[in-house]
Amino acid sequence: MLIRHAPTIASSEITDPQVYAGRRDFMRNLAVSLGAASLGLAHGAESREGQGSQFGNLVSSPLSTRDDKLTPYKSMTTYGNFYEFGPDKDSPAKNAHRLRTRPWTVTIDGEVKTPKTFAIDDILKWAPLEERIYRMRCVEGWSAVVPWVGFPFSELLKRVELTGNARFVEFWSLADPEQMPYVRIPLLDWPYIEALRLDEARHPLTIFAVGMYGEVMPKQNGAPLRLIVPWKYGFKGAKSIVRIRFVEKQPQTAWMKAGPDEYGFYSNVNPDVPHRRWSQANERRLGEFLKRKTLPFNGYAEQVASLYAGMDLRKNF
Repeated sequence: MLIRHAPTIASSEITDPQVYAGRRDFMRNLAVSLGAASLGLAHGAESREGQGSQFGNLVSSPLSTRDDKLTPYKSMTTYGNFYEFGPDKDSPAKNAHRLRTRPWTVTIDGEVKTPKTFAIDDILKWAPLEERIYRMRCVEGWSAVVPWVGFPFSELLKRVELTGNARFVEFWSLADPEQMPYVRIPLLDWPYIEALRLDEARHPLTIFAVGMYGEVMPKQNGAPLRLIVPWKYGFKGAKSIVRIRFVEKQPQTAWMKAGPDEYGFYSNVNPDVPHRRWSQANERRLGEFLKRKTLPFNGYAEQVASLYAGMDLRKNF
C-alpha cells in the first residue's frame, strides 16, 4: 500500500476558532493552569508503536470506501482527541507513550449469561482481521479517510450469550491516572464511556480496530482496541477499551454528561443539525486546505438510514 506523507497542518488551519470557546476552552485553560510539569509529562515523545509492527496478509473488505484519498499517516497520528492525555490536538502524540498496552484485558459483562474476560492477544487470535477504509468525521469540523485494521463487532457476539434484556452496549475506556495523567483533572466524568443501540453495534460497518495503515494501532489513536462507527461523529469511537457492558436502558455517555444540549446519544453525522457553536454543513479533511460539503450519515446513508426509520433526527441528535 502506498502511504503519502505530508506535513501536519496547523490546528489553526483545520479547526474553526469557535472550537476553542465554551466548555472546551474551559477544559484547556484548566489543564494548562495546573501545569503539565506537575503531571509528570515528558513532552515531545511522539508515540509510533506501530512503526515496524505490521499485519500481514490482510483481506481488503468490500465495505471499504473506495473513492476517497487516504489521509496522511502523520496527520492522523499527530492531530486528534484523546482527553485522557490532554485537551489539545497534539496532546495524545506527545503524552500517550505512557500507555502500557500489554498485558491488556477486556471484560464483557452486564446483560450476558456468563461474564468473560479476554486478553487482547487472545482476541487477536480468534478475530479475523481485515482492512476497512472508512471516512471519519469529527464534530469540530475536520474529517479523514483512514485504512483501519479490525474485525466486526459481531465477532464478539459469537463468544458471549446475551440475556433477553440486552438493548444497548457500553464501551469503557481505560482511566488510569498513572498512565493517563489528565484523568486526575475533571475534564470529563471518567472513565470515558460511549454506547450504541445493540442493532447499531451489530451493523456490519461497526468494527473494533486494532491497527491502522497496516500497522499496530498507535497509542495516541486508541491502542490496543478502539471502536469505529463510521456514520457517527468520531467521539462515539471509544479508545483503549477495557470493558464492554450490555445494558437494558439507554445509558448516559461521557459527552452527554458534559454537554447534553450539544452531544446527543445518537451523534449521527447530520449536516442539517448545527452544533451550538458551529455549523456541521462543511468539513475540512486533514492534509487538505479547501472545505467540502458534509454528507448525511458521513456518506453511509444507503447502508444505515434504515436503522432510524421514522425517527426525528433533529430531536434524536
